[in-house]
Amino acid sequence: MVISLVYLGRVEYAAGLALQEHLVEARKQGRIGDTLLLLEHSPVLTLGRNSDRAHILASPEFLERRGVSVIETNRGGDVTYHGPGQLVGYPILDLRGFSPRLGAIDYVRRVEEVLIRTCAGFGILTRRIAGRTGVWTTPPDNIRSPGAPGPGVGEKKIAAIGIHISRAVTSHGFALNVAPDLRDFAWIVPCGIADRGVTSIEEQIDLRVHLTPSLEETANSAARHFGRVFERSMVWLDSLQNLADLPGRRGLDAGLDAGLGGTKAAGAVRDL
Repeated sequence: MVISLVYLGRVEYAAGLALQEHLVEARKQGRIGDTLLLLEHSPVLTLGRNSDRAHILASPEFLERRGVSVIETNRGGDVTYHGPGQLVGYPILDLRGFSPRLGAIDYVRRVEEVLIRTCAGFGILTRRIAGRTGVWTTPPDNIRSPGAPGPGVGEKKIAAIGIHISRAVTSHGFALNVAPDLRDFAWIVPCGIADRGVTSIEEQIDLRVHLTPSLEETANSAARHFGRVFERSMVWLDSLQNLADLPGRRGLDAGLDAGLGGTKAAGAVRDL
């Protein structure tokens, strides 16, 4: 069993959303297999199904001047920021293909595990917090008493997760902060959580031991761990054209050219 992996580089959010919608329908119809898209977005704010617009702190005028769109989505969660330096992953998986079949909670826990292992590979200790989906740092000065519920002192969110599942097929996914401009998170209350900050691999990494990874290096690491956690072989495709000869592909390509930069890779396939 394999998961096809496509690294897209910088993609405008609207184009990435259109691509997801097309691939989700193709997956439901069995025209493609399980797929993981890895990419980054230009600055954008997205609202989940449970979002409170009061959690957008920047004024509409400020966002307009900065060219930052606010886009409503069908994923779970509250308001989220995406921008350069953030690795975004969109798994398009049919959860019925796993044994035992994965439910929504099990799926999210596995995605968290992928991100925890990815951070660990760069020497960054992270963990889950009960009731707060995502991945959080565990700093040395954490003074939370063992066994005490809730977050400890100094924990920061390094990765956010927001998903949608339709007829057992997943979309949306995760955002891992590699080296974004953390000041941009001041535009919002990230994920609606006001009492904890946001951090990144760049901010947390020990430069005496590791160099700050590039986005593609982080994508390679995340993809390896994704395969291990989901017990699938990852096959890296250099182009969307390798996924399948999907009906309507020409129309899709034309619609995505602006967001994908209008370039297509040569189409080589390699194992990860």
